[in-house]
Amino acid sequence: MDKLVLGLFSGIGLLDQGFERAGYCVVKGPDLIWGSDIRSFSPPAGRFDGIIAGSPCQDFSKARRSIPATGEGVEMLEEFRRCVESAQPVWWLLENVAGVPDMKIDGYSWQRLDLYAHEFGLSQRRLRHIQFGSSDETVLVRRDALMPPSARRVTPTITASDDTIPMSRVLAEMGLPPDFDIPSFTRAELRKAIGNGVPLPMAEALGAMVRDRVDAEQVRLCGCSCGRSISAAATYAGQNCRKRMSRRRDPAPHV
Repeated sequence: MDKLVLGLFSGIGLLDQGFERAGYCVVKGPDLIWGSDIRSFSPPAGRFDGIIAGSPCQDFSKARRSIPATGEGVEMLEEFRRCVESAQPVWWLLENVAGVPDMKIDGYSWQRLDLYAHEFGLSQRRLRHIQFGSSDETVLVRRDALMPPSARRVTPTITASDDTIPMSRVLAEMGLPPDFDIPSFTRAELRKAIGNGVPLPMAEALGAMVRDRVDAEQVRLCGCSCGRSISAAATYAGQNCRKRMSRRRDPAPHV
């Protein structure tokens, strides 16, 4: 298995930790949260099997109201592209919010997935958009069954800017233990960093999906971008996938 992965825009490392749980060795790249800048970083070619990243999302998020776009979101996407082109990994994975532009890179296939946190054992309805590219023509496939909406009470999304939610619930809704802490962070900094991260159960599932990815010619994927396989006669994996498409035609805000 390809095991060495470069993590970019890692923040406090929730996506990295998920991939580590799936069996990968993740080398953390530069991040402003730790005082280093991706713009002065050039990864060597041929050293990493994969690259994972959760680039800044504020410019693309519907949670942003009157604050104008900074342009940093697009700039950091291009920095991600530059690093992929420099490192030449077998595959790459980029996590962001619904409004993020498509990331298509020469020499790589392209796949876009819509994943909700409540489908991974959590309660919050947190939508994350995953883009995946590979030079070996492989795709990500979800093996789990889509949880019916009635199976659990879905709660609002945990965000970095909401300071009204108790920290205990923030930790639980991100799949973190109740004693999770980073001593060098203030409580406000820790809350923001956690809110900007990928829920840990989702991150681990993504690591497993990359680890178990399949040849694109061997599978037909659901039309709702959930990542599940379907039969040749089907369009969607199930009724919930049809509901996804209906919501997409009449979207509610997601962050």
